[in-house]
Amino acid sequence: MLAGELPDARTAAVRELRDPESGGLLDEALVLRFDAPASSTGEDAVELQCHGGRAIVDAVLRALESINGLRAAKPGEFTRRAFENGRIDLTEAEGLADLIEAETESQRKAALAVAEGGLRKQIAQWRERLLGLSAMAERAIDYDEEDSGTDPALTEACRSLGDELFDWVHRPRAEPLKDGVRVVVAGPPNAGKSSLINAIAGQDRAIVTETPGTTRDHIEVPLSLGGIPIVLTDTAGLRATEDPVEAIGVARAAALMEGSDILVWLGDAPDSPEHSRAIKVHAKADLPERGEAPAGALAVSSVTNEGVGPLLEKIGALARALLPAEDQIALNRRQAGLLAEAADALANSSDDPVLVAESLRIARNAFDRLTGQAGLEDVLDALFGRFCLGK
Repeated sequence: MLAGELPDARTAAVRELRDPESGGLLDEALVLRFDAPASSTGEDAVELQCHGGRAIVDAVLRALESINGLRAAKPGEFTRRAFENGRIDLTEAEGLADLIEAETESQRKAALAVAEGGLRKQIAQWRERLLGLSAMAERAIDYDEEDSGTDPALTEACRSLGDELFDWVHRPRAEPLKDGVRVVVAGPPNAGKSSLINAIAGQDRAIVTETPGTTRDHIEVPLSLGGIPIVLTDTAGLRATEDPVEAIGVARAAALMEGSDILVWLGDAPDSPEHSRAIKVHAKADLPERGEAPAGALAVSSVTNEGVGPLLEKIGALARALLPAEDQIALNRRQAGLLAEAADALANSSDDPVLVAESLRIARNAFDRLTGQAGLEDVLDALFGRFCLGK
């Protein structure tokens, strides 16, 4: 045995770890034993908390691999076993994956709320209501002698639950929080886009020259703005060009502007494209020939940093509105899609109790897929592949 006699379940004890073949001392470690089903995976488990030196860890791993029947866990295997053994549901597994990848405080808090079962508990409440409504519908099918249609109270209850689900579907989503709010800096050539990117990033990330058309492809700079993840994107200057490479950059810039969450426009204010969250910037404000900033535009200088602070405040305010509140559970694309499916089914309530019962069945099925109770093998493979080795 590597650690000799194991301690009692859920009791920590110091044990000598010895090589099973040579008997040589590897380390003195803290050993904890967890018996099924009261473990993180729902199976028997032993934790070895050894000293963290690489040589020690490698020696312990080699000793474990020499024991017949033991192997290294695959990426995400422990979490997958916890899911398959009913210790967590699919939403909690998704939250844990996001928690591992969190890089900002906002991402950590949102992921933790889901990983700790916040969404699972909410779904359980909705499902309980669905089961009650299903019982009412089945009772109407079996016992209502008169063909008087669906009880208005049942129809109203279905639509009320559907409206509640739609409210959740339309909340700010998890993707901007996880991937970053996309802030695109755009305008004509030599408008000061790359200089502004460098001033905000605090380092030279984009090439700056006086030659028009220097930026031919977009450059992305991930940043944390007051705990808010953003992706700041520099784009090619917008102009007609016969240069085929620059033309590709201009086309990409136009596509990025259209898909941006926030547009920072450095061209003339009247030329600003239509965008629901556009910030007009009067760049190079330190140059006398630039004059006063037009109405509605923010004067900014990448040389003196004039206006950079107020610009970041504007970006932060717009970005914050796109993100879920810190006390609000954020849905990802998969979760929102399945909630929308359930909401659609409930919104289409009929006067026929049989059709109402079928709508409720569709909504329950969507919830089963949401929590992982229905077959989602492709989703599971993609999800647990995101985890680090053995997590």
